[in-house]
Amino acid sequence: MDLKTLKTLKPAEYAEAADGYRAVSDAADAAAERIGKQITTAMDAANEGKAADAAQKQLKKLAENFHYTQLECGLASGSLNGFSAEIASPRRRLIEALDDAAALGYPVSPAGDVTFPAGGENKATGGEVPGGTAVGNNGMLSPNNRALYGPGPNGLYSPDARTSGIDIHHGNPHHAKAQDIADRIAHALREATEIDERYSEGLGKLKAAPGLSVNTKTWADVASDVGAVSNAAREYLRDTVPLDKSPADRKEWWDSLSDEQREEYRIAFPEIIGNLDGIPALVRDEANRENLPLLIASLEGRHDEPSQTKLGGLQGIQEKLAKPSVPPMYLLGLGLEGNGRAIVSYGNPDTAKNVSAYVPGLGTKLDKGFAGDTMKRAQDTALGAAEADPHSSTASIVWLGYDAPQTSVDDLAANTDVMFRDNAEAGAPAYNNFMAGISATHTNGDPHITAIGHSYGSLTVGLAAQEKGGVPGADDIILVGSPGTGAQHADELNVGNQHVFVGAADNDIVTKLPNHEEASGMAAGAVGGGSAGLVLGLGIGGPVGGFVGGTAGTLIGGIAGYSSQDQQTDPSQIWFGTDPANKQFGATRFLVSDGPTLTEGGTAAHSQYFTPTKDQMSADNIAKIVAGKSDEIVLERPR
Repeated sequence: MDLKTLKTLKPAEYAEAADGYRAVSDAADAAAERIGKQITTAMDAANEGKAADAAQKQLKKLAENFHYTQLECGLASGSLNGFSAEIASPRRRLIEALDDAAALGYPVSPAGDVTFPAGGENKATGGEVPGGTAVGNNGMLSPNNRALYGPGPNGLYSPDARTSGIDIHHGNPHHAKAQDIADRIAHALREATEIDERYSEGLGKLKAAPGLSVNTKTWADVASDVGAVSNAAREYLRDTVPLDKSPADRKEWWDSLSDEQREEYRIAFPEIIGNLDGIPALVRDEANRENLPLLIASLEGRHDEPSQTKLGGLQGIQEKLAKPSVPPMYLLGLGLEGNGRAIVSYGNPDTAKNVSAYVPGLGTKLDKGFAGDTMKRAQDTALGAAEADPHSSTASIVWLGYDAPQTSVDDLAANTDVMFRDNAEAGAPAYNNFMAGISATHTNGDPHITAIGHSYGSLTVGLAAQEKGGVPGADDIILVGSPGTGAQHADELNVGNQHVFVGAADNDIVTKLPNHEEASGMAAGAVGGGSAGLVLGLGIGGPVGGFVGGTAGTLIGGIAGYSSQDQQTDPSQIWFGTDPANKQFGATRFLVSDGPTLTEGGTAAHSQYFTPTKDQMSADNIAKIVAGKSDEIVLERPR
């Protein structure tokens, strides 16, 4: 961008254009909603047969077209507003520099060079120090920095003084002033050029093919458009969205926006607004629902296994969202990073009296299993809590906001990443941020909040609870199938030991992983190297066991090949600290089913805590705690 263009540019005109695109986007949104909620519903009730079915299909296509128009115009509006906001700053600095030059009487060339007159005394000759032309340094080392590489064929700048090492303008009081003005102009032009190029690239992608037909490819293009606009607006986004602030600060920022501004952010940056802790649940849900088909489209053309796995998970979520559910589903987070991200709530956490947030563990990722079994656990908890307290509303959340170790309990011997705290340490602060967001956006008094960790997820919750202040808002903590929390006593979890509840099935091997000292002693004596030794150890009834993990020969604990009493250390200690089910931990243990043994049902005992059809007692106890009725649970003696 050259000096004349930046000087005459009017940022307000781009903001006005953005308003025009916003109006079109809003009209398209209203039209799509009317088709979906009024016209289609009325036709459903009044018509049957092939003609009606054909009409419905056409209406669906029309609604998709309006939805596409809404998104694309929303993206154009967001991009134009971003450009208007960003370009205003370098333009203001350019005008200020030009005004300073005019006040001093220094001519400015179209290229931004500043000419200054002779002045001051040359002590060697007694005459005036000559004037000259200052060429601005834009602060870059690239060839477009004319102060370093020369002004080109039409420039007036002569590098003789710089190359000779002699400053012929030394003593001229105008020189430094002119150079300062020239540098400010060069910096403003450089920044404006960078902004212009970013937004030009983003806006250039917002094109529809002739004869618009909205299909998978179209939505893939939209996904690309969203990425292009987000990249173009990254500076605007960084400066206007409080990404590095607390969830409470983000809620305050969101509340300060107008309805039009909120809509602009939601449409232009759905992947950010949909995952931003501190944004109300209804807004996050809407943004993620709009982003969901874009993420699906971005994966459909990829054939690698991770992409196909995530695609299956997203499609599973999409299928569930398309059907009514009890309680209603809210999509509070979605992303493709790592093994995939998804946060789903059954019930609105902003209005519910009781809110629980469950962190899954071993082997969990964004796949079909997450959209099926893992989400069902959260729904079962919500339904159970509604039975325990019919007069209070409940929101039950499954939080997959981190990368759980990718090993199943069955394959524990072949994978050692469960042995490390890294994933949990990364997930704990993210979980706490999410929970702080729940507290910030809640509108129905002081909710009863329960943090739930299953399997390795209990370590994540445990570490989160040990951070300063504990899990934000948490009244109770539930740990099921836990290999330890990283704590030695329940009091370390910052809710009081009487508010820490533990479920541990007798046949759940994850709750009996050996501690590090025991594991070291077992390495030489473990039977087999994996599941065979595990089954054998259970079969002979050893009190504590171990096995060497997989082909790497790494001991990762278990219940096999170890029964020598003189080698046993403190039985309260398991892999990640004190066994939460042990009396030394000081928590309240509630009754659960023993679950099937390995010979009866493999490792099923580790997976049935939330499922009423498999462990009614455990599911009921969890639901009562979530509903704030922990005084009604059935207790079990600690180990």
